[in-house]
Amino acid sequence: MTSHPETRKIFEGVASRHEFYAMMTRHAQAPFDEARHSGRLYAGEWFEISEADHDRMFNILAPLLMRADHFAMREFQAARVTSVFFSLKIDDQFRWFHSYCDLGDSGAINRMRSAIVERQSRPVRAMSRVEKLDHIWSITAPDFRAYGDQRFVQGFAGQRLVLVFSATQAKVWKRLDDLDDDEVAAKLPVQIRHLSDAVAA
Repeated sequence: MTSHPETRKIFEGVASRHEFYAMMTRHAQAPFDEARHSGRLYAGEWFEISEADHDRMFNILAPLLMRADHFAMREFQAARVTSVFFSLKIDDQFRWFHSYCDLGDSGAINRMRSAIVERQSRPVRAMSRVEKLDHIWSITAPDFRAYGDQRFVQGFAGQRLVLVFSATQAKVWKRLDDLDDDEVAAKLPVQIRHLSDAVAA
């Protein structure tokens, strides 16, 4: 990976254990292309977890590396990309996070830490449109989401697709990025539908 991937918050709130595991496989349907093989598909993603899940992952397998506020798993997701778990003090309170970092990039972990702290220190809780779409992808069951392939119309190849209901209640596959505001709101959990879209990711 020759360029630094953007960091991406892919879930709003603290993930439950079930949600945690679901997000670890959120790209399981992705094509086995260069983005997946290189780890570019994963690198830069992060979300908040519980202290219990942070500690449980630490005890599963001896870490590949460990520092004061983070440790990295020795099993790689792809290429040199692996799970890095953080324990960070934000606004005088400890919080815990899972991320994917490319360990072939010497600055990846520091950039990830800075991005998480900056994003989670904002005084007003809000989500960008990109974050809302990533949250929808993270919580949608595999039967209701897919990566475009030969089953879909030309031009959808490799695109993230989700099932939506048309006005006639017919099921229609639609590109995640093409969801309109009403469709986005309908797919978000009630407790976060009201969050502003004004904050950039």
